[in-house]
Amino acid sequence: MAKRHDPARPSRGRPPVPPDRIIDTALRILDEEGADALSMRALAQRLGSGTATLYRHFANRAALIAGLADHLFGQVAPGAGADWREAYGAIARDMFEVLSRHRNAAPLLVGEMALGPNAMALRERCLAILLDGGFPPGTAARAYTMLSRYVLGFAVQLAGASDRDGEAAASAAMRGADATLFPATAAVAGSLPVPIEEEFAFGLELLLDGLDTLRDGR
Repeated sequence: MAKRHDPARPSRGRPPVPPDRIIDTALRILDEEGADALSMRALAQRLGSGTATLYRHFANRAALIAGLADHLFGQVAPGAGADWREAYGAIARDMFEVLSRHRNAAPLLVGEMALGPNAMALRERCLAILLDGGFPPGTAARAYTMLSRYVLGFAVQLAGASDRDGEAAASAAMRGADATLFPATAAVAGSLPVPIEEEFAFGLELLLDGLDTLRDGR
């Protein structure tokens, strides 16, 4: 005779949840509700699971964020081009684009050394591009860290760049500035504020130009 299920008896545990599904769900919470809403409990509720199920794969929230960061690094294309400048520029722009799609993620990456497999592979690719492009090891290391911080710094600003009303008000204020008191502001008011995406592209080209000059010894 088959045993009847007693609803009062504890279950033998919830079914396992694949790590990829955990990361995808965590990213959705981050995108929709922000970093403060991302907790192990909130994630378990969204998955219809228990926190113990999550701890099988991620020891704590920090480990979860590390996994999420590595997932994002894995979305960055390896970069291709005729020379180091074109290849590295493609990686920087693609990394910025990835973080643009997940604006709440960038602040979580500040101060963290990414050591996941995707991050390691991307770092290896970036350094190889610089070394193969003729940069000495010390210069390649500094160029890599500088460009990485540049991309991340602009990506962090994206989280607060959605206030279109504020931008419109600032633009109107500058266009209305008294030209006798603020002649320089009045002269460029039609071009301010500069969209953050344009600032990023402009600055990246300057950095790459400067590194090219340094590489050539000029």
